[in-house]
Amino acid sequence: MSLKINYLDKKKPSIKNKAIFVQQNIKISEFKGEFEDKINQKILNLIKQNKNLKENKIFSINQDFNSKIIVIFLSRSNNELEFEKLGANFYDYLKKNDVHDIYIKLPQFKSVRNENLNYFSCFIHGLKLKSYEFNLYKSKKNNKIVNVNIHKSDLSLKAKKLDAILKGINFTKDLVSEPGNILHPDEYAKRLSKLKKIGLKVTIYDEKKLKQMGCNALIGVGQGSIRGSYLVTMEWNGDKSKSKPLAFVGKGVCFDTGGISLKPAKFMEDMTYDMAGSAVVAGLMKNFAIRKAKINAVGVVGLVENMPGGNAQRPGDIVKSYNGKTIEVLNTDAEGRLVLADALAFTEKKFKPKFIIDLATLTGAIIVALGSEHAGLFSNNDKLSEQLHKTGIKVDEKVWRLPLNKNYDKLMDSKNADMQNINYVGGASSITAAQFLQRFVTKNTPWAHLDIAGMAFSKYAGALNSGGATGYGVRLLNKLVEDHYE
Repeated sequence: MSLKINYLDKKKPSIKNKAIFVQQNIKISEFKGEFEDKINQKILNLIKQNKNLKENKIFSINQDFNSKIIVIFLSRSNNELEFEKLGANFYDYLKKNDVHDIYIKLPQFKSVRNENLNYFSCFIHGLKLKSYEFNLYKSKKNNKIVNVNIHKSDLSLKAKKLDAILKGINFTKDLVSEPGNILHPDEYAKRLSKLKKIGLKVTIYDEKKLKQMGCNALIGVGQGSIRGSYLVTMEWNGDKSKSKPLAFVGKGVCFDTGGISLKPAKFMEDMTYDMAGSAVVAGLMKNFAIRKAKINAVGVVGLVENMPGGNAQRPGDIVKSYNGKTIEVLNTDAEGRLVLADALAFTEKKFKPKFIIDLATLTGAIIVALGSEHAGLFSNNDKLSEQLHKTGIKVDEKVWRLPLNKNYDKLMDSKNADMQNINYVGGASSITAAQFLQRFVTKNTPWAHLDIAGMAFSKYAGALNSGGATGYGVRLLNKLVEDHYE
């Protein structure tokens, strides 16, 4: 089933199904001429029955045997996020009740018209977010269309920004949803290259260039695969002042078998989403370009496939990373941190950014700690951490900060190299992984690491997504930039 938004010229279209918004303090006279008196009375009764409603709710009134009036009842307090969630609930309601054609009347808020339109734009945005489906490989598709009709003047300027975010999120979801045999590193690099068309400067460093650069930690992860390994940079220059860029770095392990340290077979199919961190960076950069964000930003992703094979990296191998530090690989399934090690060091040295935020489905331990409610946040900077925490609450993409401390370093020190890639003593798995990454940010650059292993993919539907790839991170980082850096 797909969603189609139709933008109308007529204020009173001849569409039988209609949706209206009501509040406790709305006057029924506002609907005079809109419906028959008996329908107006039913709406009035609903308002009286729900005068103390503490949450938004959707009701349905049958106008006749083949048309409905859907009443969207608003509680006393709402914000943009609540309207996005309400729009998502509305889409679920239409699907459940088999309503395929409906006209939505702009809500009669008491507030000024601009805020009115912003809220309505958020409502439509939530509806669009919830309608996402990935059915590319289904031979039998549900061809039903949900037609939602609105007046074209009822959306605010904010709607254009929200559509840019939507395109970025859906790009992220599409990438995460692709199977590993389709979206391997070679194909992934090609898809990112196409972002040049929307104004991003895309540079692809292939294996030959990576060897010359000394990115041996990243190369080592992918050397067991027949596919190539890549570092891809995506630059957006929207600030003519030539200010330092904001840097976003993503782990792009297109499929993770664990390598020689092979994972159990059960649930290994989920490892197609081990590239979700890189997909968030790609979707975020696409959003910046579409909405022409007034910032300079760079996205850097390491793309590899972690496979066992005759040329695969072995436990006990020692590799020299981009910044010259040596790593003893004790477990080839702790591969994401090796990819990020080179990507972080490269990003800091080449771009000298204002900050670096990296995203990765890095550890299963973060799911044990935080479940699917919060991403793990680790940082060397209190200000950046506080900004991420507060922004996460605003957009319902929450983060929770965990500690970093030099005392954890001894768990990652190696007898044979500068460090080892796993803590074999046990405990603090997510923390020691972040502590490992911190060693590759060496120039006092504000840095935050988001472990999104519990957030990137859901087998169940969420408030604003339909299950599967969630697109977590695009809204969070876009809002962070909007509120603090743009």
